[in-house]
Amino acid sequence: MDKNKIVGRWLLLGVFMLMVQVLLGGITRLTGSGLSITEWKPLLGALPPMSQAEWLQLFEKYKQIAQYKYLNQDFTLSDFKLIFFWEWFHRNWARFISVVFLVPFSWFLYKKIITKEMVPKLLGLFTLGLCQGLIGWIMVASGLNDDNNLYVSHIRLAIHFISALVLIGFTYWFALSLLVEKKDRIASHHLKHTSIAVLTLLSIQLVYGAFMAGLKAANVAPTWPGINGSIFPAELLQQNFLHHPINVHYVHRTMAFILFITILVWFRKCRLVKDSALFTRYTIVPLILVFAQVVLGILSVLNATHLTRNGLGVFEYLALFHQIIAMCLVMSFVWVIYLVSEKPENKA
Repeated sequence: MDKNKIVGRWLLLGVFMLMVQVLLGGITRLTGSGLSITEWKPLLGALPPMSQAEWLQLFEKYKQIAQYKYLNQDFTLSDFKLIFFWEWFHRNWARFISVVFLVPFSWFLYKKIITKEMVPKLLGLFTLGLCQGLIGWIMVASGLNDDNNLYVSHIRLAIHFISALVLIGFTYWFALSLLVEKKDRIASHHLKHTSIAVLTLLSIQLVYGAFMAGLKAANVAPTWPGINGSIFPAELLQQNFLHHPINVHYVHRTMAFILFITILVWFRKCRLVKDSALFTRYTIVPLILVFAQVVLGILSVLNATHLTRNGLGVFEYLALFHQIIAMCLVMSFVWVIYLVSEKPENKA
């Protein structure tokens, strides 16, 4: 098999595993599990508690933070074990990703499957992965206090989420550069910049999606199409748009429809391009994804009051699918931008 295809498929495996990691992060957040492990032990933390005494010791540490004191005072050790599992699994999946990266990387170097040009990019990916782990711990640390902060900072949650998407996007772009044939790429300056603009708008929307999650803003207005019966909430201009749940909810909801219309216009322009059969065949994918995303967003809002404490119910599953489609939508635009970025002089 071609060496580029071997590395490219390995990178696609990495993309899949990173997306699973983001999904596990979503489950961790939705089940309220993110603050259950109060220490960061990159190596020793791989093993779960092995005795009742260890479980009780970790439970006592959890009891010292505000989330337990003000929200989960009725927790038993069994309840703690449930939320501990999701955070532990989330962290261990990150460790597993590092193994899946380092072991094949070393083998590919030994077998000279990886070229010299690939090495800096792969090391860059590994560095981004390490930074992502550090950002995750900084995010968790924001909630490990006794100051009535019951959850992690929504700002740090957004940074953690977006940096994960950057890592996934970079990995996916690298994989495409090794797998996509030149004949399937086109040079379209206009479509490239239009697609980048759409991706930028989508990125802002995803930041506000993370704000929604961190502030639990879906719960403050579980209605549609109005926001608690109003098109423009009364407090809209009285509060800021970064920390107030209603304002964050309003921005996220409004941008969803703006994004949908923008992608619809973008799709109509893409249908005029006939130079690549691959591009023509799959440009409908972002349109399908954004439609599904809007529907899932509406259903999530309408079911926001059906919360399952420290578990997964209707709202939580809808929110997870909402997050999965968001990641797929980002990847679809990374794919499109790559396809239309071929330089004319390099065209086959």
